[in-house]
Amino acid sequence: MTILGEPASKANSRKLVFFGKKPAFIKSDKARKYLETFNAQCEPITELFEGNVGVEMTIFYASRRPDLDESVVLDAMQDKIYKNDRQVKQKIINWGLDKENPRSEIRVYEID
Repeated sequence: MTILGEPASKANSRKLVFFGKKPAFIKSDKARKYLETFNAQCEPITELFEGNVGVEMTIFYASRRPDLDESVVLDAMQDKIYKNDRQVKQKIINWGLDKENPRSEIRVYEID
């Protein structure tokens, strides 16, 4: 599948907020927006993968600045492609550059 848009880096995808006087970390605006974009483009499959899976992914960024970080994409596939991202036991992740069309090209497959 191909998901248009540039994912947020999970390392930079949290922000500190206060609920009254209690501090809490929530997803950044960029991470929340990406999850909305992902959910709008990714229909859940009929039968989620239940066993171990492998993921091949190329993330095409709009600039050379972002670090390669697939974790937000893996999180977004929970309950849409597989039940839990802990099922991912094999990853091949590539970094790409496409200033005009940032996206993630993703293939998920069952492994023994």
